[in-house]
Amino acid sequence: MALETGTTTVGLIFKDGVVLAADKRASMGHYIASKDVIKIAKIDDHIGVTIAGSVGDAQALIRFLKNQARDYKYDHGRPIPVKSLVTLLSNILFYYRYYSPFLIQMIVGGVDKKPRLYNVDMLGGVTEEKFTATGSGTTLAISVLENEYKPNLSLKEAVKIAEKAVLTAMKRDSGSGEGVTIAAITKKGFKWVKGGPEEEE
Repeated sequence: MALETGTTTVGLIFKDGVVLAADKRASMGHYIASKDVIKIAKIDDHIGVTIAGSVGDAQALIRFLKNQARDYKYDHGRPIPVKSLVTLLSNILFYYRYYSPFLIQMIVGGVDKKPRLYNVDMLGGVTEEKFTATGSGTTLAISVLENEYKPNLSLKEAVKIAEKAVLTAMKRDSGSGEGVTIAAITKKGFKWVKGGPEEEE
């Protein structure tokens, strides 16, 4: 059986970039399988993703996206546009929907000409958002984002709202817990704000 995450992940755009946040609990049914899962991944210096769903599926897709971003930069001499990476991800998920679907939902955030944020579902559906949430804690987290989000947030304000959204979900959603991981992406690059992997902090 694939390890699946209960999960709350959120993303929101602020004035200079994108903030991504996620809880750290991984579960298999009612069993807490891990209390220290990083559900945010750096794809390139200007793009990050959050994961909700099957960990195995997420790891396979993340490896693929990292390779594609690296190859694009090598072939074209510039980073892959955020929208192009999202379209590639969407096409993969859409193609496999009838055969062996990836049991996953992703938030993709990045910065090229401007901050971009996308919600991508397991069938390849894509929506561009100012703020969004995924996972079993979505309804709780999105209520905080809906109430507190405003245009042109500072990084500090965006981090505070993202953390509050995840913490609120953790109080009532049994699939979410153990703390919050936060990353920010600006034109200066990808940066762990809280709880990132030790080797990258």
